[in-house]
Amino acid sequence: MSRHPFRPLLAGLACLPPLFGLAQQNDLPLNRDIYYDIDRNGAKRGSTMHTGLRPMLESRAERDNVMGHRADSTHYYYWITEHLFKEHLFAVREGGFHLTIDPAFQFEVGREFREGTEFARERNMSHNGRGFWITGDLGPTVSFQTAFYENQATLTGYLYQYAQATGVVPGQGRIKDFNQRGLDFAWAMGNVSWTPKHWLNVQLGQGRHFVGNGYRSVLLSDNTFCYPYVKLSAITNDRRFQYTTIHAKLQLVGAADRLPTGDAGESLFYWKHATFQHLSMNMGPVQFGLFEATLWNNIDSTGVRPFDMMQLNPVIGLNTAVNGFKGRNTQLLGLDAKVRVADKVLVYGQFALDDPDRGRYAYQAGLQWFDLLRRDLHVLVEYNSATPFAYTRADARMAYTHTGQPLAHPLGTGFSEVVGIVDYGIKQRYWLRALVSLADLTGDSTATSVSGGDIFGPDAPLGDGGGAFAPKRLYLDLSCALRLNQMTNMQLVLGWSTRDLTPAPMRLNSSYLYIAFRTGLFNRYYDI
Repeated sequence: MSRHPFRPLLAGLACLPPLFGLAQQNDLPLNRDIYYDIDRNGAKRGSTMHTGLRPMLESRAERDNVMGHRADSTHYYYWITEHLFKEHLFAVREGGFHLTIDPAFQFEVGREFREGTEFARERNMSHNGRGFWITGDLGPTVSFQTAFYENQATLTGYLYQYAQATGVVPGQGRIKDFNQRGLDFAWAMGNVSWTPKHWLNVQLGQGRHFVGNGYRSVLLSDNTFCYPYVKLSAITNDRRFQYTTIHAKLQLVGAADRLPTGDAGESLFYWKHATFQHLSMNMGPVQFGLFEATLWNNIDSTGVRPFDMMQLNPVIGLNTAVNGFKGRNTQLLGLDAKVRVADKVLVYGQFALDDPDRGRYAYQAGLQWFDLLRRDLHVLVEYNSATPFAYTRADARMAYTHTGQPLAHPLGTGFSEVVGIVDYGIKQRYWLRALVSLADLTGDSTATSVSGGDIFGPDAPLGDGGGAFAPKRLYLDLSCALRLNQMTNMQLVLGWSTRDLTPAPMRLNSSYLYIAFRTGLFNRYYDI
């Protein structure tokens, strides 16, 4: 092995235990590759983890053999390759102070083969995303992390059309156009996490949350853009019960959603406060979660309304009892559950109640099987459905949405969907993935008919229903990845995706071949 005169110095700074073993009060990055390992541990007999609300706190997660914890036995011949592929780019450990700094990026090029004539000359796609990820500990009870991404991208036709219609790239920020169809967007996330007692955690930050144990959520998803929040979470000594309340600020981003300018140089967007409460009960092989969401109507025709003290209410269910489902505020009640059928096999499901009087609800049922036939062969099968007009409101600004996107399932409302995912790992380094999503949607062919397929549309039927139809959507993504560094989930990916929406203009369909060099620290949902 080649030696380098500065290697002892670099070892002192960077050859640390895995990141997740250091930052006990930070959140595990909300990415499927990491949570597959967490969920596999959660399916074992005797697990005491509460997996129904994510991201999970590292000090409450069972991190055995989880990405970032397991030993990397790969042999590298040079100090520089050891540093790039097994360690953090920069790391310091000095007593109780720990700090890591890593690049975060998405470099992707691809070719679109199926798009319509509207962008016939723009077949070559690209994504140039650069940023950083910083984590740290200030002693055993305080941790912090922050990440920032700056992006310029030329996306396939259906994603470009989605961004033009909503003003955002799915989950990744507001857009600015450049050239013929380029998009410029940036976003940041981070938090400070404090655990003054072993049973209590307090966070202040900007980020996303996910309620559930599957791929989708009909309660609260990480599909949306980041939002500012305060989070308090308590767990009992026997780890049977965990109670969490999240106070967040949501907003809209449409051109018509600007507030009067007033004294500001640029007018603000319409905003609303949100309260999310989750009670998790771990009963061994069965885990239940109760969920309540309240979106508060903070602005009306008279301006900003007086602060409602019920926004501080910590008791789950009380806001719904006081506000009802048809009041000024938006209410959503839900149930989340998973059952361990056998070691490494679990079934799960959700139910979301939006408006019981009008029969508006959503539900989910799914199965995950880990290490099927061999190690690192994982299978997920899931069904999701929402009735027409679920999550909608008479005041469209009070719909269950944030920054132009649904807060729950990315398809919004009026849909049914089957998802299948197969992940196959070889020596924890090479990964093959197949994802397929089949969906029946609700649509309208005339401007005078409303049948409940638009979460931003009216909350009641219009017309005689003659303009309603049921488009079908197929999405398929096949990929193979070489995982280069487990500390940041850095990987080189070759893949192909296809989208077929029938009936629809050709520009909303896709056949896309791509190669990407990226870090996987959050989820991207392009199967919309």
